[in-house]
Amino acid sequence: MTQSNSAAGSRGLWSSRLAFILAATGSAVGLGNVWKFPYVTGENGGGAFVLVYLLCIFIIGIPIMMAEVFIGRNGRHNPIASFRLVAERNLASPAWRASAIIGMLAAFIILSFYSVIGGWAASYIGHSAMGDFTGGTAESVGKLFGDLLASPVQLLAWHTVFMALVVLVVSRGLKGGLERAVTILMPALFVLLLVVVGYATTTGHFGEAASFLFTPNFEALTVKGVLVALGHAFFTLSLGMAIMMAYGSYLSRDVPIGRTAVSVALMDTVVALLAGLAIFPVVFANGLEAGAGPGLIFQTLPLAFGNMPMGDLFGTLFFVLLLFAAWTSGISLLEPVVEWVEEKTEMGRTFSAILAGGACWALGIVSILSLNVWSDITPLGMFAAFEGKTMFDLLDYFTANIMLPLSGLLTALFVGWFVAKETLQSDLVMTGGAFTLWHVLIRYITPVAVVIVFVYNLIG
Repeated sequence: MTQSNSAAGSRGLWSSRLAFILAATGSAVGLGNVWKFPYVTGENGGGAFVLVYLLCIFIIGIPIMMAEVFIGRNGRHNPIASFRLVAERNLASPAWRASAIIGMLAAFIILSFYSVIGGWAASYIGHSAMGDFTGGTAESVGKLFGDLLASPVQLLAWHTVFMALVVLVVSRGLKGGLERAVTILMPALFVLLLVVVGYATTTGHFGEAASFLFTPNFEALTVKGVLVALGHAFFTLSLGMAIMMAYGSYLSRDVPIGRTAVSVALMDTVVALLAGLAIFPVVFANGLEAGAGPGLIFQTLPLAFGNMPMGDLFGTLFFVLLLFAAWTSGISLLEPVVEWVEEKTEMGRTFSAILAGGACWALGIVSILSLNVWSDITPLGMFAAFEGKTMFDLLDYFTANIMLPLSGLLTALFVGWFVAKETLQSDLVMTGGAFTLWHVLIRYITPVAVVIVFVYNLIG
């Protein structure tokens, strides 16, 4: 028995390829799928943007996902240890594990403020169910959101609820926690999404929404739109956060990584497009702006649902869906850190999850306070590029624009140039033309694409 197989036996494996696909898709499907992808699709040429985005997924998303899963499965440990082991086995410098260190740190920081936003979704379930949006005006709905952001106590309470849900699942381990959660939450998310899409077909504006999303308009597709597609293809699959390394460490050796990565990418894209078909008929039916960002979810849509037949019911279902999407992503963000704590200390899974989750929860308080009490504090305001950015903004900026692309770039360079081709062919379960294509991408095309994303985010 090989070292990696013996390690796998002691730490458990996903029960099936489907379980891994659901977990990886749950990680990829988050708040960004529900508002950002539909919006940027409509703004950048509809179907033309989708085609470019799928090409970018093929060039940048799938190759890096395969590389990250390979490292996790080959190492069979937490992401940092797996990276070091793979480097040693290929006579490369263990310093390459910096990619996993950066990714894990980014995941930790992202979860700290992602949990705050997940708390918003949880709070809106109650508001919708109790009819707080019924007959609402833009002013009343906006005030409700403003009051939430202005209240550290409310934000802290919902942040605590969300983080507790994440810790609860991760603390129960692979079979009883991660796998059980995703096999329940992901099908439930799909069903909820289809139900809300079904409701959207009754608004009389479903055709307009479909046209907004899918009609190819190459004239509207600018160079900036192509760069947006490239960037979104990187971020949408949870790359650069060591998540796929952690999940890959539980993956059986007989599962083909390439086909599995393609399945995850397709499911993630389908969810994003279905979200657009769920949201925009409601928006157009009420003559509202299809604006991007949290405003669409937490101000525009509540206003729309509050003034539609059965809006309370379907608004509640929508925010349950949003919570599920945030929850599965939150679970994946905490898992790499908990894996590391569990292996580096003598603490079991439960205490490791509580410790990591508690530290993340504490950091989240900084984001909460920056939305109200510390809203005037801009630590890097002396620099023009960071003028007006609160701590919440800075955490988001540095993780998304620097840490994630850097981690992804290092992973692509390491796997493409420093891992033996024979090892890659064996572990990826790929041969012939498919392997050659992937190897060319991960060596040459993908790193260049990530550098473009990196530079665009910094100067764009």
